[in-house]
Amino acid sequence: MTAVAPDADSRTTPERRPFAPGTRMWDETGLITFSLTAGSAFLLQTMEPTIAAVVDEHSTFRTDPLGRAVRSLGSVMMWIYGGDEAIAEADRLRKMHASLNTTTPDGVRHKALASGPWAWVLHTGTFAFTVSTEYFARRPLTAAEKEAYFQETVQLMRNFSVAPKEIPADYTEFEKFFTDMVENHLQATGTAHDYLKVIRTIAPPTQLPRVLHPVWKSASAPVGWLQYFVTVGTTPEAARRKLGLTWSESDERKLKALGWFIARTVPLLPERVRYFPIAYEARRLERDRARLRKVINLRPM
Repeated sequence: MTAVAPDADSRTTPERRPFAPGTRMWDETGLITFSLTAGSAFLLQTMEPTIAAVVDEHSTFRTDPLGRAVRSLGSVMMWIYGGDEAIAEADRLRKMHASLNTTTPDGVRHKALASGPWAWVLHTGTFAFTVSTEYFARRPLTAAEKEAYFQETVQLMRNFSVAPKEIPADYTEFEKFFTDMVENHLQATGTAHDYLKVIRTIAPPTQLPRVLHPVWKSASAPVGWLQYFVTVGTTPEAARRKLGLTWSESDERKLKALGWFIARTVPLLPERVRYFPIAYEARRLERDRARLRKVINLRPM
């Protein structure tokens, strides 16, 4: 585990530590609905010039989209539910990205660990979570809940050694920063357009026999349509304009209707189905530990 020296302002950059029960991230990141807005988060990432350049050269999202999605999802689950291994996972990712650099034809050198792009990846997660509650929860977050959640993301950013200068002071400042990024910094990159094509027509798993590809194409078409529809619908309007994406009032009504249905059916599912596997097992383990502690505390002395 990499040791990180404490910063002067511990309120903004607390010590690195794993997440635990009682946080909103612990309760909600592992839900299957997390994947619904992961697409808009990644789309916003691929509109950031440095991330777009690095992803364009090094990512397998075009050739192995499912494999990349599964690996990314598993990593995110580790950030929240991995315990001490969560910090190790953050360090693993930093080490892996240290060599992911590229130079674009215009001669600009892009580094994956440049402080702004590195932070932007996590900032898009903050946006994705809050917009998810607007569509796929029974009610959106209140201002106080947004602030509380943002302070949890500050902890996550600290775990990923994000530079303090890249961390807004509070959620209000984050909104201003995020709006400015979308309107004045993000670009309609080729990588972003390629990503939209990839999610609309999902390529078959690399291990699937070619003879089954037509079956895969038919079976995955509705999933691809849904992922594309939700990704476009939960992407900020300013970003949609840059990408030339259309979104009508009818589309918005359909997305809200879909969200209403999801918000009322997912909570009815068994926990094992409602949460991704790593999240479910971590939550179950914590309940077992709590039961053990209760029995230990009741032992005769």
